[in-house]
Amino acid sequence: MDTATHMLRTGRRGALFEVQMALRDLRASLQRIDLAWSLAWHDVVSRYRGSILGPLWITISMGVMVLGIGLLWGEVFRVSVHDFIPFVALGIVFFGTVTGTINEGCDTFVQAAGMLSQTSLPMFTFVWRTVFRNLINLGHHLVIVLAVLVYFGSWRTANYPVAAMGLIFLVLNAAWLSMLVAIVSARFRDIPQIVQSITQAAAIMTPVFWPPDRIPARYHLILDLNPFYHLLQAVRAPLMGLGVAPHTYLFLAGMAVVGWALTFSLFANTRRRIVHYL
Repeated sequence: MDTATHMLRTGRRGALFEVQMALRDLRASLQRIDLAWSLAWHDVVSRYRGSILGPLWITISMGVMVLGIGLLWGEVFRVSVHDFIPFVALGIVFFGTVTGTINEGCDTFVQAAGMLSQTSLPMFTFVWRTVFRNLINLGHHLVIVLAVLVYFGSWRTANYPVAAMGLIFLVLNAAWLSMLVAIVSARFRDIPQIVQSITQAAAIMTPVFWPPDRIPARYHLILDLNPFYHLLQAVRAPLMGLGVAPHTYLFLAGMAVVGWALTFSLFANTRRRIVHYL
């Protein structure tokens, strides 16, 4: 056996070993998923300790923003308040969940540096921690969703099973995006600023505050290739009693499969170095 062949086989065995260790980390985190939930709950409680209303302060401020944008921009776009306020409310709540999970994902491993260096906890545990923390926040903001659905009567036509399926797609994709930026941010500390700039730009390019039917047909490519639009549409449209285009589900399914494959591969290759980056 020549040296090149030996090195190739050794490299393959090494790559296979890293994948196996990454899978072991994933399995261990799922077996202790309650730990990730406890850490996420502790994060939320600690953040609002000493506050009278706790996280409801954010819910109240978000509700005021929904009301202000709904009334003002509804007049600008000449859209009925009855239709526009639910549209804006659902957009802000679910788009905020996606971008919050991604932005906070940048600090997933950085904030857990002490625990990672002193314990043998699975690294995936801290990814689930970030995801759960934002789902808890979403739970608070659902007060706004329920309020607008009931007040404007959308609850009668909402398709809740389809919306739940859309929420699953949203969480699946937000989770791998959060993990991806967590890995990269552990190595390059200026990544959080870049990610935040991207999510801010996405808020402008995505129909969160503006109706998608108001842009000319020649610009619809902005929507068709915008992952944030598909993530939002999969949840918001059913809750407003509207249908979801089949290509949206194909887009999100492909995005989840490819995204998780690439992110898991990156994790397998960098898993042992992440702690040293920190």
